[in-house]
Amino acid sequence: MFKNYIKIAWRNLIKNKAHTFINVTGLSVGMAVAVLIGLWIWNELSYDKYHDNYDRIVRVMQHQTFNGEVGTQNSIPLPLGYKLRDEYNSDFKYVVLSTWNFKHIIASGEKKLSYAGSYMQAEAPDLLTLKMLKGTRSALKDQSSIILSASLAKAIFGNADPMFKSIKIDNKWNVKVTGVYEDLPHNTSFKELGFIAPWDLFMTTQPYLKQARTTWGNNSWQLFAQLQPNADPDRVSAKIKNLKMEGLKLNNDKIGLTFKAAIFLHPMSKWHLYSEFKNGINTGGDIKFVWMFGLIGVFVLLLACINFMNLSTARSEKRAKEVGIRKTVGSLRSQLIGQFFMESMLITIFAFFLSLVLVQLILPWFNQVADKTVTILWFNPLFWIMGIGFSIFTGIIAGSYPAFYLSSFQPVKVLKGTFKAGRFAALPRKILVVLQFTVSVTLIIGTIIVFRQVQYTKNRPVGYDRTGLIQVDMRTDEIHNHFDAVRNDLIQSGAIVDMSESDSPLTDIYSDNSGFKWRDKDPTLQDDFGTISISAEFGKTAQWKVLDGRDFDKNNLADSSAMVVNEAAVKFMHLKNPVGETLEWYKKFQIIGVVKDMVMSSPYEPIQPTVFYLTKNSGGLINIRINPKVSPHETLGKIEAAWKQYAPGSPFEYKFTDEEYAQKFANEERVGKLAGFFTLLAIFISCMGLFGMASFMAEQRTKEIGVRKVLGASVFGLWRLMSIDFVVLVSISLLIAIPTAYYFMQGWIKDYKYHAELSWWIFGATAIGSITITLLTVSYQSIKAALMNPVKSLRSE
Repeated sequence: MFKNYIKIAWRNLIKNKAHTFINVTGLSVGMAVAVLIGLWIWNELSYDKYHDNYDRIVRVMQHQTFNGEVGTQNSIPLPLGYKLRDEYNSDFKYVVLSTWNFKHIIASGEKKLSYAGSYMQAEAPDLLTLKMLKGTRSALKDQSSIILSASLAKAIFGNADPMFKSIKIDNKWNVKVTGVYEDLPHNTSFKELGFIAPWDLFMTTQPYLKQARTTWGNNSWQLFAQLQPNADPDRVSAKIKNLKMEGLKLNNDKIGLTFKAAIFLHPMSKWHLYSEFKNGINTGGDIKFVWMFGLIGVFVLLLACINFMNLSTARSEKRAKEVGIRKTVGSLRSQLIGQFFMESMLITIFAFFLSLVLVQLILPWFNQVADKTVTILWFNPLFWIMGIGFSIFTGIIAGSYPAFYLSSFQPVKVLKGTFKAGRFAALPRKILVVLQFTVSVTLIIGTIIVFRQVQYTKNRPVGYDRTGLIQVDMRTDEIHNHFDAVRNDLIQSGAIVDMSESDSPLTDIYSDNSGFKWRDKDPTLQDDFGTISISAEFGKTAQWKVLDGRDFDKNNLADSSAMVVNEAAVKFMHLKNPVGETLEWYKKFQIIGVVKDMVMSSPYEPIQPTVFYLTKNSGGLINIRINPKVSPHETLGKIEAAWKQYAPGSPFEYKFTDEEYAQKFANEERVGKLAGFFTLLAIFISCMGLFGMASFMAEQRTKEIGVRKVLGASVFGLWRLMSIDFVVLVSISLLIAIPTAYYFMQGWIKDYKYHAELSWWIFGATAIGSITITLLTVSYQSIKAALMNPVKSLRSE
């Protein structure tokens, strides 16, 4: 019996090739989208679960109040880490202070590499449950040790055993390799941790840390911890909430006390998807993308299922005579139900396996766009249970109408030709078409708005010229110590226009400070300025725009106590004539110039009040404006030669400033590209459904069209008659989709303080485009039916 069901189902599918092709293609594309999004969501939800103590690891963070608004940051003062280690070991199993994960020079002999890593306390390998390939997790107890990731060990030592070999960090400190750990996966917060060096080495080699050890107002470090098994994160957060305020009181830091710092614990389970805070409340984060793409996956799959159900129910009415004959010769209703279900499930299961082929082909592109390393979970039983289970479920739903409705026909009526579908038989299909295009139109509008927001922000004036700028991170003082010589050599060679030093790149602000004083300052006002130390050539290199006063002059000794401020700083201080005013910080500075606001942090946020001042210390960053008249290849070659001459211990690694700035849009562009891709597939599926429905309706109305042609109807008139029903359905979809899209996208776009407005043309263009696509899709079948010879269609009458 079962074999017979499969045989008949297969014959029916082969007999109706066009119908089968549309069904299988649409359903497999929809399933492929659902599988892709499902794999992406699985990857997101499993973030950081590589670490065995995932549910007990926390990051110590703080809330601070600034002019009535609560801000949240993950940088903490150094003494907090030591206090938690010494006095709260009943709540914490491990407490680990860490630097930020910056790049350092790792050298062995003549081989020098630039790799990201951190200085961390000795319990870090236990906290992170590193999979040690060589050595043990206690490998950081010696101050002169270091542990490497497998990829770094391979890169620097090749196939040789790295254990106990000496390497040098930043051309300064000799350490020996005491462990090698497995590379951390892409979906962990520590994925770029190339090495861990001992915290004690950091403390003994950085003189300024002696003072920072007791300073509660210096927020410059990270602090991670693992809770004891019986410790509750909320209870421990309440317990340590006021520790910083108590420390600030001991330091007599009156300015720091005004920020009302509150310490709290942020669980690792929330680091990735719940990282956003507003006014001291955790408001979510990337979880919104999980929901968004999850809904897109559901809706795209729903579109495919709607196609499948629409075409299955439409075609099933043509099989009424088959049902009548089979009943006449003795088929039971249960047998007919089984037959229809078998056909339906055969299609869905075949479509599922075809979708896996599509996913495997798309994955390389998908991973590149999504910045993921997603793979199909071939050996995960849950994946197969869900995939095949859903296929069977879809087959049952789609096959339920023909199975239960058609199997109930009375064979006498069917075979006498008196059977007719009810007047409302097509209503469910029309409702499904409306739902289908409502989803597609909503996705189209959302995708356009995302791309427009990104483009709008990209076109925001940045206040300086990004073209031809490169930045080089310096981890040693060699270039700083020979700065004038390097600069002069490169200018004379014609390779560059100018060169400068700074402690922040043009695409970020690494340092901000408070405690500034100026004339007529409101004593209740809390200040927080971005503070950037630079060399005198910085303005000329960046080509910033001086609006008032002058730029720095390296030959003017008074400029060592001078500041240049941006427009946002002038507005914040309410200075009408800022040039010549005194700004007091750790010493008195005179404002000598005002520059146009430069977009250095998030392009979606207001410009931060920022001050620039000269320093003789190494900034850590070299900014270079290359000569536009010389080819970049030649220019970079000359710069690299200078680096080898003056800084032989530092590899020459550069970044183009415009590319670094473009990275600020990477997340939104990624979302836009993926949403656009899924939207195109949704449109494709919807159009396939329309095409199938148009084909069915043209076939159903063949005789009506023949009669109308005999009575004088024109081809245009018949085309309009066949197309108008679909245009009406799509118009209803537009009436539902446009306000829906407006409501949701209005809420999304207002999350950005610098955003584009929702223009009417977006909705108008989408409406026109949707109707045009509809007409193009159904016109082929409509015109084909209209051009048919009425003699053929009426021959049987």
